[in-house]
Amino acid sequence: MKSTRGYLKPLVVAVAMAALGTGAIAVAQQDSPKQEAKQEHKGDPAAQKYKGAGGSPIQSGDVKMVTTPGAPDMTQEGFDKATEIYFQRCAGCHGVLRKGATGKPLTTDITQDRGIEYLKTFINFGSPAGMPNWGTSGDLTDDEVELMAKYIMHEPPVPPEFGMDKMKESWEVIVPPEERPTEQMNDLDLENLFSVTLRDAGQVALIEGDSKEIAKVLETGYAVHISRMSASGRYLFVIGRDAVVDMIDLWMEEPTTVAKIKVGLEARSVETSKYKGYEDKYAIAGAYWPPQYVVMDGETLEPLKIRSTRGMTVDEQEYHPEPRVAAIVASHEAPEFIVNIKETGKIQLVNYEDLDAMSIVEIATARFLHDGGWDSSMRYFLTAANESNKIVVIDAKERELEAIVDVGKIPHPGRGANFEDPEHGPVWATSHLGDNTISLIGTDPEGHADKAWKVVRTLEGQGGGSLFIKTHPESSNLYVDTPLNPGEDISQSVAVYDINNLEAGYEVLPIAEWADLGEGPKRVVQPEYNKAGDEVWFSVWNGMEQKSALVVVDDKTRELKKVIKDERLVTPTGKFNVYNTQNDVY
Repeated sequence: MKSTRGYLKPLVVAVAMAALGTGAIAVAQQDSPKQEAKQEHKGDPAAQKYKGAGGSPIQSGDVKMVTTPGAPDMTQEGFDKATEIYFQRCAGCHGVLRKGATGKPLTTDITQDRGIEYLKTFINFGSPAGMPNWGTSGDLTDDEVELMAKYIMHEPPVPPEFGMDKMKESWEVIVPPEERPTEQMNDLDLENLFSVTLRDAGQVALIEGDSKEIAKVLETGYAVHISRMSASGRYLFVIGRDAVVDMIDLWMEEPTTVAKIKVGLEARSVETSKYKGYEDKYAIAGAYWPPQYVVMDGETLEPLKIRSTRGMTVDEQEYHPEPRVAAIVASHEAPEFIVNIKETGKIQLVNYEDLDAMSIVEIATARFLHDGGWDSSMRYFLTAANESNKIVVIDAKERELEAIVDVGKIPHPGRGANFEDPEHGPVWATSHLGDNTISLIGTDPEGHADKAWKVVRTLEGQGGGSLFIKTHPESSNLYVDTPLNPGEDISQSVAVYDINNLEAGYEVLPIAEWADLGEGPKRVVQPEYNKAGDEVWFSVWNGMEQKSALVVVDDKTRELKKVIKDERLVTPTGKFNVYNTQNDVY
């Protein structure tokens, strides 16, 4: 059931999203590629968008040409072009080394055995298993399809490692701690400040929650993935997909970047220590390439300890050379960081009491770990193993696996949503990329033991393609975005549920229509509450040359409150309220 506010006019189908997803050129295991090519391309459109866009920011100049016996000849120019395409389109799914990640392995024993015609067919037409149809979609020309078929028959070029010497070479302390203020020197209401990613501009905008005015735009790394707050609420940490970490001091007369470092060639996660007695002492960043994480000084970003994540998978116990670091959260139960290691399916609890004798508890869970967040007690960490269609639950107090819960197709919760289900008690919710459902998992093993770590309710949503779900302790609403849905009326709107009457279904809010931006895909992404929980912000993400905006909704009435338009709002995506991020409110 649904009700709809406003009317969303039909628009041209949005182009595949960049950087919220991963790339794919899969070699499926069907009997006949020619028969497969004739079949209708039935893979889930939302999952294909997610897999089919942003690959890796690694550049072709970072690697050297590889010539492999048995593979077709390639020129240096062709190899460089194919390398660029592979890192842009494919590496996120198949891995930089092509050993397989969320996509099939593309090792030369497989690709050379299949042969060039077979490979061209699959690259051109895609497969129902979920890989994009790169040729027939128009993303690649016939010549590029053939070029990529040749390329993956050669051994993959290996990007360089990125160790302590390179990190220290990139590390810069712009304003030393002793030169920073000892108290807040501006009039900003820091607790209600928003850090907004301006993805393609390589910037973040700091926007005041009350006035809705931009206080400052700061240069950052490319395509900032997340913003995280120090425990004190003073320092804002952002990390770009190019693995650049910027540390911003919000106490200065104008918020200023005071330190920065590059921790690899590609990365997505950063966090700071929050356990009592260690506030602001350490920061940690996790890389996709090289597969590793680094613990840094929390005031200067000086790199202190690097640890590789290469190792064995949890299921087949096979060595994986490229297990990427996905989400990292700071434990409230111990002086530890909780680190998701994506491809091997392992979660590490990294104790930072003694960096020279680090204690690490490694927990085997499920493969393809991605993002997640805390339950309302902040004892249990719930995280998606997205391609495994599971939610993993970690007990941070006992430092052990609590449960693995089967959910819908490709869960993608962001940090999830905590609230009180009127029938089942405390729950944590995730939406899904691959189907239209929302799974509610019981999180109260003491008060509702029979409901704990089970899906107690499944809601029907607008459609697949959701990336974020959100509520707030002061709200009775639950918002679910669907920016990757192929239907523009769905990708340009959000569904909102009454937590106290979930059986009533959802209401649709036409966020993009309210923004009134003109042409463009106008994807609506990531609801984020203000500190008070009485308004919720949405990004209306258009192309780089088109107008984008932020839309603020009154949470009580579900009516439009404000549209924030500014020429500096170039491709806004993630938004992070300082107080909510600092205190893990979601």
